[in-house]
Amino acid sequence: MSAIVVAERLTKVFKSRYGGLTTVAVDDVSFAVNEGESFGIVGESGSGKTTTARMMLGLISPSAGRVEVDGIDVWEGEREARQTLPKVIQAVFQDPFSSMNPRMRIGRIVTEGLRGLASDERRTEAERLLEMVGLSKRSVDVFPRQLSGGQRQRVAIARALAMEPRIIVADEPVSSLDVSLRGQILNLLAELGREYGLTTVMVSHDLGVVRQFCSRVIVMSEGRVVEEGDPDRILREPEHSYTKNLVAAIPRLPGEQ
Repeated sequence: MSAIVVAERLTKVFKSRYGGLTTVAVDDVSFAVNEGESFGIVGESGSGKTTTARMMLGLISPSAGRVEVDGIDVWEGEREARQTLPKVIQAVFQDPFSSMNPRMRIGRIVTEGLRGLASDERRTEAERLLEMVGLSKRSVDVFPRQLSGGQRQRVAIARALAMEPRIIVADEPVSSLDVSLRGQILNLLAELGREYGLTTVMVSHDLGVVRQFCSRVIVMSEGRVVEEGDPDRILREPEHSYTKNLVAAIPRLPGEQ
């Protein structure tokens, strides 16, 4: 398999606006994501996982290192190539409501990244996308506040799919949902990935979520990668002390080993 995302020695240092204090959020991180793979980046809050994802998406510039997405150097490549990134990589974030204009109807939100469509074409496309993620066509006419958290996350997925990307970055997409909805959203992402040949990067603090969804994972702590491999192997035989603590924190049913 060929790599569709390549990160080389990514580093991000945040400087305080009030003095010379600095925080190293990501420290010399390298990895590759293969085309069609479900790849996990796992770690607790402050581990650097979300900052790494945002550099991959072109939302935060690295202090050092580089990241290439589908042959495009996200930060140093040709401007014309970088402008095509939204058609290659899209994100689904933890709190979809915060990224939705509360005064927009869902149909407009889902298709706001599309240009040049007449109003009737836009509505038809929004209905198609909403049906893809398990929502009714009638959802095009409602506002975000009228939907549940799980429904809003489905809208966020539909909006990402509107650009027909090759890569979806899902940053804690189920952490704000109750247990009954988490499996539904993860299953939806997995089904869409298989059907459309998507590469998915799952960013999570929960190794249990990553185990359910990903074929390969990196574990981050204090900005560095401390372990990498098959999630089942990592859960059975974690090597790093930090990973052992993550495994120990996974809820288990009575009698489960």
